Amino acid sequence: MSQLESSYSGYVCAPYLHTCESTKLKESWINSKNIEKLFFVTGTFSVESRPYFSDFTNHYLLAKFRDSEKICRDLNVCNQNKTSFMFNIRDDLFQREVNGETNFVTVYYLEYGEYGEDFQEIANILLKREKIGKAGFGHMNTFCLNPSKFTFPYSEQIVVIEVASEKSHQSVKKYCEQTKRDVNRKGMTMTNLLSLSILDQLK
Repeated sequence: MSQLESSYSGYVCAPYLHTCESTKLKESWINSKNIEKLFFVTGTFSVESRPYFSDFTNHYLLAKFRDSEKICRDLNVCNQNKTSFMFNIRDDLFQREVNGETNFVTVYYLEYGEYGEDFQEIANILLKREKIGKAGFGHMNTFCLNPSKFTFPYSEQIVVIEVASEKSHQSVKKYCEQTKRDVNRKGMTMTNLLSLSILDQLK
């Protein structure tokens, strides 16, 4: 895990393995003031990201948190043999009201480290997609009892998007793929890391 310079808000995705650690984490987050929302989700890793996270599983707890330092403590106490992911949002690209409830969260990474005009252009492209209610830019930290053999090289260039739609998860995934293509057509390489389909809201 890379060192955190300061505390951020963001998202955490922890494997739900029906173990004591998973159950303890779920109950803790349901009762925590640090957790704004908690979901039970299905996680799908892209072909590009799977070599880095070969220990992936199917079901995760997805939480929106206020303070990343508290999440670090939680994950260190309830560390598991499958990777947990913490996405710290350094910059909110936008947040707005959209029709429907959030039913899909997708995580991308940018294959470069430049900001400025490209950063603003990505925000502008995402704003044109009416089902996207929130988008943020930040970095990723991972927690696991068995560290990966390969270091993921794009941890500092993470984009997280919330999508609200009444359509199927497969339909929303295609919607997000089209959004990614819109960004890539502008010459910016944005690649899917992880797609999270919300099955149930726990908090």
